[in-house]
Amino acid sequence: MTALLEVDDLRVSYRKVEALHRVSLRIEQGSIVTVIGPNGAGKTTLLGAIMGLLPPGGAIRYLGADIGRLEVEARVARGLCLVPERRELFGEMTVEDNLRLGAFQRVRHGERGADSDLGEIYRRFPRLKERRSQLAATLSGGERQMLALGRALMGKPRLLMLDEPSLGLAPRIVREIMHIVADLRKTGVSILLVEQNARAALQVADYGYVLETGEIALEGTSSSLADNPRVVESYLGLASRGQT
Repeated sequence: MTALLEVDDLRVSYRKVEALHRVSLRIEQGSIVTVIGPNGAGKTTLLGAIMGLLPPGGAIRYLGADIGRLEVEARVARGLCLVPERRELFGEMTVEDNLRLGAFQRVRHGERGADSDLGEIYRRFPRLKERRSQLAATLSGGERQMLALGRALMGKPRLLMLDEPSLGLAPRIVREIMHIVADLRKTGVSILLVEQNARAALQVADYGYVLETGEIALEGTSSSLADNPRVVESYLGLASRGQT
């Protein structure tokens, strides 16, 4: 079966410093794959290269086709979507206007259905419906993350890439966001989840990669990584050993 995304021997350098070195990963259609690792490991750089924001070496294939030379807009049109760490919301616009902007490319190309899709987003995120007339800048951290996810889904992505969706959120809100991420599988969207919160990421993902100093140090099913002594000690804490 053709993978949705294949990254082979990816290399990214900033001037003379190599931020990613020979990184390879694969995402099957309908799966959730996580990349975990410490701050500064190159996780955000990896997403930027896949999205076309950074010039990489190596190969990036999407549905079997090489997309390494495509502009960002062309990748978005093919179904790739990135929710950045900072969420990049328009704070002086309402929640609903932010959501509608997510469908801008589809509407520009004559697609219909944005209104019904908006209704689906409100069903998935009832809190956004309650706050649809509020300015995005007035939302809480968890609500802003929901808005960023909802705006991305308005673009009808096939591959949704999330950069640290739990960053800065209280544990209760992290659990809520991760539940939402896991539930998105039912919509048919595949997810590449980049996280420092290894525990939360491995609970929702099917497969995982550990990125350290720009290289893949470990990979495997989420359950195998969660039981790996190195992962337990470095990312989950010694108290997690033997726990489910």
